[in-house]
Amino acid sequence: MANLKEIRIRIASVQSTQQITSAMKMVSASKLRKSQNLILKLRPYSAKMTEIVQRLGSSEAENIPFVRQEKKSKVMLLVLTSNKGLCSTFNSSVIKSTLSVISKYENDDSVENVSLWTFGKKGSDFLKKICSKQKVKSFESIDEIWDRLDFKAVESVADRLMNAFIAKTYDRIEIIYNQFKNSATTFLTHETFLPLSISPKNDDNKGIKDNYLFEPSKETIFRNVIPQALKTQLYKCFLDSFTSEHGTRMTSMHKATDNAQNLLKDLKLTYNKIRQSAITNEIIEICSGSNALNE
Repeated sequence: MANLKEIRIRIASVQSTQQITSAMKMVSASKLRKSQNLILKLRPYSAKMTEIVQRLGSSEAENIPFVRQEKKSKVMLLVLTSNKGLCSTFNSSVIKSTLSVISKYENDDSVENVSLWTFGKKGSDFLKKICSKQKVKSFESIDEIWDRLDFKAVESVADRLMNAFIAKTYDRIEIIYNQFKNSATTFLTHETFLPLSISPKNDDNKGIKDNYLFEPSKETIFRNVIPQALKTQLYKCFLDSFTSEHGTRMTSMHKATDNAQNLLKDLKLTYNKIRQSAITNEIIEICSGSNALNE
């Protein structure tokens, strides 16, 4: 059985850990509150822009450079993880999904090669080790984007991706990330960023035909609206991942704080039992010694 000194050291250690997890929980809760407000406001805007582009592009698909389907595909995977840990399965689920997708594409004859672009040290440190695989052509990481996530930072990433797609460096660009629902629930998501998914042309006999008036011109609108819609979509993915990270970390730190509190109760109970037992033994020894002297 542990002595009193050892238990006191353990109690001090658990108390210190509890203070750290409690502080981390409050920091994540503050960041979560801000990013949650942003993502809830951004989602309807992003969804509507995507819908408009899909419906308007149905008649101009052949003239839109972001609509393309190649027989042999060069695939770019964007992998969104975090720079820090202590957030449950947030990072591991994305990494596992990425490995599964790469494995699937390695056995797919229609995929020429796969490139990785990671955002977050946890994903970068792990996935760069597998770049020696046959179909993983290149690897790049931009981990610092999470230090100050804003639309401008994501916009520069989107511009690079769109230019690479137009130049046919990549035929498909896909994103793997965690989509935020609430602080306790996230959804692992794998979606296509490019090429654009265009709705089929409207049929006069099926549904309602869209009649739009274009001002100044359809070409000008498409030239500006489509890139903006893609940038907004990408920003939504990053903001979803950022919000999910702090939601899962807040939940994990809350559980860790509660576990530390329960452990402290057990340790203090054990400490008091041992201390009481020691006091009782000392009293017995004193009484026994006193009786021996009287005899």
